[in-house]
Amino acid sequence: MKIRQIIQGKKINALFSVTSDTTVYNALVEMANKNIGAVLVIDEGKLSGIFSERDYARKIVLKGLHSEETLVKDVMTANVITIEMEDKLELAMQIMSERHIRHLPVLENGVLSGIISINDVVSSIIKEQKAQIESLQGYISGNYA
Repeated sequence: MKIRQIIQGKKINALFSVTSDTTVYNALVEMANKNIGAVLVIDEGKLSGIFSERDYARKIVLKGLHSEETLVKDVMTANVITIEMEDKLELAMQIMSERHIRHLPVLENGVLSGIISINDVVSSIIKEQKAQIESLQGYISGNYA
């Protein structure tokens, strides 16, 4: 399965973003309102970073900073790891596992096209495995097309 299939299969594929000059508090409000665990940081149409719940926990809470006063650019992950639409699901799993990340922005020809989460990846794997099991059960019982 390719990343394109995951993106196309998502119920909502909106790209929620903030700018790097947004306060952490306002970014958190946006994330809570959209029920998402990370928000893309886009400045002048370009992906500048990603800000996640993990960034908040480790870079704000544990350091005693104040979310109303701290800007996203001061705590976001700037070196964003991305994946391409035509890459395979296995590559996304490998990247997420090795880098300990839960969100991957998706590019198509260098243009930001979506984002996938670890939940999207796991759901796709489960769906794919279920289809394989049903196919094998049909084959075994002689009910295959």
